[in-house]
Amino acid sequence: MYATILAWPRTAKRITVMASDIVLSLVATWLAYTLRLDALNWPQGAQWWVYGLGPALALPVFIRFGLYRAIFRYTGQAALAATAKAVGVYGVLLLAVLLFAAWPGVPRSLGVLQPLLFLILVGASRAAARFWLSDQAQRLLPCGRLLIYGAGTAGVQTAAAMGISGQFKLLGFIDDDPHKVGRSVNGVRVYAQTEAAALVLKMDVTDILLALPSATRGRRKAIIEALRPLPVHIRTLPALGDLASGRVTVQDFKDLDIEDLLGRDAVPPNTELLARNLAGKVVLVSGAGGSIGSELCRQILAEKPRQLLLLDHNEFGLYSIHQELQALCVAGNLAVELQPLLGSVSHVQRLQDICGAYRPNVVYHAAAYKHVPLVESNPAEGIFNNVFGTLNMALAARTCGATHFVLVSTDKAVRPTNVMGATKRMAELVLQALAHEAGDAGTTFCMVRFGNVLGSSGSVVPLFRQQLAQGGPLTVTHAEVTRYFMTIPEAAQLVLQAGAMATGGDVFVLDMGEPVKILDLAHRMVELSGLRVRNAEQPDGDIEIVVTGLRPGEKLYEELLIGDNPTPTAHPRIMKAHEACLSWDDLTVQLGTLKKAAADADVSAMKAVLTECVQGYGPAVK
Repeated sequence: MYATILAWPRTAKRITVMASDIVLSLVATWLAYTLRLDALNWPQGAQWWVYGLGPALALPVFIRFGLYRAIFRYTGQAALAATAKAVGVYGVLLLAVLLFAAWPGVPRSLGVLQPLLFLILVGASRAAARFWLSDQAQRLLPCGRLLIYGAGTAGVQTAAAMGISGQFKLLGFIDDDPHKVGRSVNGVRVYAQTEAAALVLKMDVTDILLALPSATRGRRKAIIEALRPLPVHIRTLPALGDLASGRVTVQDFKDLDIEDLLGRDAVPPNTELLARNLAGKVVLVSGAGGSIGSELCRQILAEKPRQLLLLDHNEFGLYSIHQELQALCVAGNLAVELQPLLGSVSHVQRLQDICGAYRPNVVYHAAAYKHVPLVESNPAEGIFNNVFGTLNMALAARTCGATHFVLVSTDKAVRPTNVMGATKRMAELVLQALAHEAGDAGTTFCMVRFGNVLGSSGSVVPLFRQQLAQGGPLTVTHAEVTRYFMTIPEAAQLVLQAGAMATGGDVFVLDMGEPVKILDLAHRMVELSGLRVRNAEQPDGDIEIVVTGLRPGEKLYEELLIGDNPTPTAHPRIMKAHEACLSWDDLTVQLGTLKKAAADADVSAMKAVLTECVQGYGPAVK
């Protein structure tokens, strides 16, 4: 019957509801007469006029208030309020007619009693239809069994959405507040966190939703770790800013952010440092279409530069970030001139033409080949792009009089075991040599070194999520491999703030907390998806984790510092490293040899130069 009713054409549904309202109007009139006269009413004489008057007045009013456009299974408080207003207008009209007509045998009080009864009947019919349709939808659709962690505003709003969606059956709330435990919210009981494990088993819970948009990462991590052993899928609501509209729907539910899995609060930005080199300036970002470059552009735009130059050799990436930034300018009413520039950092003349034409004040150099195995297989291209691309960009920036040049570097540049890391360290050496050659005059060169960026292309977390969706296995290259992690916005903030603090040749690093063991991360992602790891202890588990062996050039552990004793800066979480470098004259000789080796595709000669220049460069630990 449910499917048949939903399949009716809209006209048929409206006629059915109108017919129902006519019947309810007649019933309300009969009840009003019966209650007023204290006897079962059998219409006679002028009383028949009232029976006909009710539907004649109600239908036009209801149509005017749009009551027949509503979808019953989504009826909420707004629709019920509209119904009450419509019946109120109807009641005023009915009372006015009865007072004017003064029909014999028709009590004037009927004009008050009948609308009240009509409102009760119409409201009850709408509510009954909604609950019946929602119940049928839940019976036909797969329905998750849900607990909501957090009985605050976000949790209550989410609970209200449950009755509409039909995708989840809400079984209860979990909350840490002892004043809420044992009470109920809209008829749903609130339980203590200590009861979670028993509830999951007793109620056959499939999902737990974290409705804690304002909680710190540390607090969320503690909650997640407490729920981790339970065989349920942990979900989360969007951040607090995304809930500002006050609307929460089931479509807002999402898997846990990787930030929740890591549990480290983001580094707070220093707004004065962010704006120092950006407001009113001409800013160039190379690699603008990449993960870091695009986020740099978003944050730079917010600081209102005069002109933002977007340089990238990837046409689609450049098009995408340009379109996004144009939309942000319109939405924020920002008077920033955007200039998309197609070009490669390996093309010297193109860089010189761009810098000569636009004369950027600040350059953020994020263009690089970063995937370790690919660069290991194509060392010459990695050298041309990462080393000589940086040199080309730096010289062009210096020639046009740029005040600051900031290189986006990586922890893989520290004692590298791969060509990619070695080329990034060579890029750092180029800037350090240029900075020492120039002294205090000219362009201020610096570099910012950080760990793996969450969510960037090639990152381990999107790979694990894809493998989970495919049923596994999750692939880990080594049981002991560890990495530092940070978010893309956090990385971009670091680059901007560190660049503002630079004095020349600086190597900035971030206090990133403890490194994360990738095997532990894989276990967490499986378990928090409501699944179990399949191994020797759990042969009937859902997802297997396979150790595949280190890839060419891959390290077990990443480091952020070559030397020791970094010094603090104006930012509490940014440090400055003190590392040895080559003079410009010595480096120029090595660069000439390296360029010839790359042009000749002589891998051994390329690695010989890298070994000579880059401290600690050697084969990966197997």
